[in-house]
Amino acid sequence: KQWYQRRVAITAGGRGKGTFSSGLKGGVKLSRDPEEIGKLTSQMIGFNLVTKQTSAEGSPVSNVMVAKALNIVKETYLAIVMDRGFGGPVIVASPDGGVDIEEVAEKTPERVYKVPVDIFTGVTDAMATELAEKLEFSSEVVPAAAAEIKKLYELFTGVDATQVEVNPFGLTDRSEVVCFDAKINFDDNAQFRQRDIFSMEDTSETDPRELEAAKYDLNYIGMDGNIGCLVNGAGLAMATMDIVQLHGGSPANFLDVGGKVQEEQVEKAFNILTQDPAVKTIFVNIFGGIVDCRVIASGIVSACRKTGLSLPLVVRLQGANMEEARKILDNSGLHIQAHDQFNEAAEAAVKSLEGK
Repeated sequence: KQWYQRRVAITAGGRGKGTFSSGLKGGVKLSRDPEEIGKLTSQMIGFNLVTKQTSAEGSPVSNVMVAKALNIVKETYLAIVMDRGFGGPVIVASPDGGVDIEEVAEKTPERVYKVPVDIFTGVTDAMATELAEKLEFSSEVVPAAAAEIKKLYELFTGVDATQVEVNPFGLTDRSEVVCFDAKINFDDNAQFRQRDIFSMEDTSETDPRELEAAKYDLNYIGMDGNIGCLVNGAGLAMATMDIVQLHGGSPANFLDVGGKVQEEQVEKAFNILTQDPAVKTIFVNIFGGIVDCRVIASGIVSACRKTGLSLPLVVRLQGANMEEARKILDNSGLHIQAHDQFNEAAEAAVKSLEGK
């Protein structure tokens, strides 16, 4: 009888070693029995799968892929990634596949190869052949492995990927070179070129607030705290969360409005923050290099009036047109705690929670 593999479809790794809320162990199963396939699937769909890459609650499973199983006789690792250090694509390869590459890199770093690729030349026949040999494929299989490596690079550039990771990149008992499992990340900036691919995005596991934020070019990630943070720039957002925690507070989110933010986006950001029942105070921390502080101030005032904000609001605006922005806040008639110093503002945000 033919072997069949069932693999749950969630956006997290480590599925094979995961545990379902039904009690079933492992999100990848093999079977030759059609009846067993049905029984196992019933313990997967509708339950949560907890892996090392999910939250403690796990990810809900609504789809299971059933496919013909292949007998793997050799496992290697192959990935193509965009690397800032090399300023372009880099192929990362190891003859030790089927396991976490981080573990291989830690224990046997000499078995991990990194090969920069000239973006104009691409992967040559000689380069692909050398890589196949480093992956320790037999001489009879090297040409087929090299051909697959070249095709993977064509895929990488063709779909504007930032990462194509194949683990394992292996060999069957019939001497077939196969990409048994793969993960592909796409460049968000190429969405206009790759509409067909982005239209397939599964958002069923995505926080609705993240989806709402994305509609207005806002970057939002929900967290477990009670201080809503509205910041411009990822670096400043991280620093804001750190200093809030330093003063004994806990951030409720990461919300970056970016460098081209307009008044409407500020209003939408406030809407997202105030919809979270865990948020008990809001801390706005803006450094106006590219951003005009007047735009932020006007957006804050408009958002407060439209939402009837009753939560404590601490605002720090520094940079372009900060004096005029401060006047907009002062003349609004709203109860806004405005501060100039970062540390002072963060401390005020945490103190505003006293008694709540």
